[in-house]
Amino acid sequence: MHDQPTYQWPTCPCGRQLHRDELGRTACRPCQERADTALRRLPGPDGLYAQLATRLTPGRGGDGQVVSVSRTAPLPLRLEPLSLMARGGVVTILQTWQVDWHDHFGWRHPRWNGGLQQQLDEVVHALRINLEGAASTHPAFWEFVHEVGSLVRQCERQITGERPERPVAVTCPCGTVLHITVSTPGARCTGCATQYARAEVLDLPLAQRAAA
Repeated sequence: MHDQPTYQWPTCPCGRQLHRDELGRTACRPCQERADTALRRLPGPDGLYAQLATRLTPGRGGDGQVVSVSRTAPLPLRLEPLSLMARGGVVTILQTWQVDWHDHFGWRHPRWNGGLQQQLDEVVHALRINLEGAASTHPAFWEFVHEVGSLVRQCERQITGERPERPVAVTCPCGTVLHITVSTPGARCTGCATQYARAEVLDLPLAQRAAA
């Protein structure tokens, strides 16, 4: 008799097994909630995107606090927050995802109004409304979760002055080296396609030690 292949219970790309009421979905509900939490950090007058405008010029006050400036700050400007605020930055990346989702669902191309802050508020609202459908059926929803989380962390670093996380190289048992950070929610090995949850990928041996 031929051995029957072992059944693999469906998993989310983050590595978490799907619950019975999640079967058929692309991503688990915790990943959907993680994306929603990240999106809610960005819009509004007190959101991360608006706060980037206060970090355009270098310098600190006598008390060590970052100096806040107006949106019409003179040169020289700090390029990192400026690149996140300008076209091609946060707003454009989110709008690209919205266009992709509209294509996926067969909807008309979205339109945006006003300046970049208004467009940011609009696109975040639209993405949040459609999170359930995208998490259920969009094949690249995990990439969306990862990219939105990355945008939020970049904004936070520019506002708080925190240094970027240092990447760490770890080795999959198949020999493939994966580059992660301590906040990596999970990773898929490009060599053997094994999907690792956060705790699992952080448990992999460091590449240098494995090589030694």
